[in-house]
Amino acid sequence: MQSRPPLGPKPRLGYTNSRLDRAAERRTDEAALARLAAERQAGAYAIGGDLIVIKKGSPLNDPLFTLDEARALGATGETVFLGLLGEAGRFGVGIAPAAAEELKARGDYIVTDLRTIAVKGLVDNEHLPPIAEAKAVLHWHLRHRFCPNCGAATQVVQGGWRRDCPACKAEHFPRTDPVVIMLAVTGERCLLGRSPRFLPTMWSCLAGFIEPGESIEDAVHRETREEAGIVCGRVGYFRSQPWPFPSSLMIGCHAEALTQEIVVDKQELEDARWFSKDEVASMLMRQHPDGLTTPPPVAIAHHIIRAWVDNEIGFG
Repeated sequence: MQSRPPLGPKPRLGYTNSRLDRAAERRTDEAALARLAAERQAGAYAIGGDLIVIKKGSPLNDPLFTLDEARALGATGETVFLGLLGEAGRFGVGIAPAAAEELKARGDYIVTDLRTIAVKGLVDNEHLPPIAEAKAVLHWHLRHRFCPNCGAATQVVQGGWRRDCPACKAEHFPRTDPVVIMLAVTGERCLLGRSPRFLPTMWSCLAGFIEPGESIEDAVHRETREEAGIVCGRVGYFRSQPWPFPSSLMIGCHAEALTQEIVVDKQELEDARWFSKDEVASMLMRQHPDGLTTPPPVAIAHHIIRAWVDNEIGFG
């Protein structure tokens, strides 16, 4: 194996390592939440559907508002208690998506999606996990205003972490959809695929939702076989990442490829092929001769791929 230039310091994985204490025990205490919201040190993130409102600043923009400021941005929906930063309460305030769109015309705000904020580094990294938390829970509220059991309008309780049905007494909680995202490897080669949704130069790991009654390992085997025709053996867990688009948990894995012949499912992928470790290293460094790239560091796929290049993987 030829030597290659070092890849440099490892970047931070997006939406992880939150500094907030979620303080779940406070959610049932309405008086305590009201006191936290009334304190001067309380802060709120303003979420309008897929759009995040942030205040322009220098050198970094500020996504944190007071609760009164956030609620004054437009018609508001639910307010969610996100947790505590030290003793300061942090909240997510949902505003109407149309109101967020109108704020784009204001010169003192940036109104854009969370992917753009993360990839371009528009705010300090410490804000990304609570914004992701707020976006995911508020999106759930937008889609669960009525009870799926009886159709009655539901009521928000527990600081925004539950909706109760007054008619049939059902309790409804925010959900997270588990997704496996995996890199199949054999020796000095790995399998990367291209989705039609990707940027023209980007290749990434394969991924798919875990089905009911399915283990992580079985999902890795099934998705790799379905999308690329590759049979895998041992699976090693890498790490996970919340992915608030709208509310998934990406479960990163490496998988031992047992077969080599690729058969692409064109309904899932545009293409898939084997890449050498040296070629992938050049993609990570944005130095591939054909301009091919891997996903940006904000995505767990970047870190899964880099761990393989750095020989930092193992199989269970």
